[in-house]
Amino acid sequence: MLGISFDAPEHNRAFAEKFSFPFRLLCDTSRDIAIAYGAARSRRDRFPARYTYVIGPDGRILEALDTSSPASQAAEILARR
Repeated sequence: MLGISFDAPEHNRAFAEKFSFPFRLLCDTSRDIAIAYGAARSRRDRFPARYTYVIGPDGRILEALDTSSPASQAAEILARR
């Protein structure tokens, strides 16, 4: 699992430490990744939309889900697989 945030590395590191995040956070300060995946419309967006992408072994997107409940979504996805 990987999380992507608009925040700077030091903010992501502090957030991950504070909440004992079990996965890495990637910094997308340029918003390039968010724009490419449809989670932001422009570089002026302050926050990305919350989406979860399930990517298969071949690198292709299997599912794109609006993330309404991040805490339980991973377990729900894994239960379907």
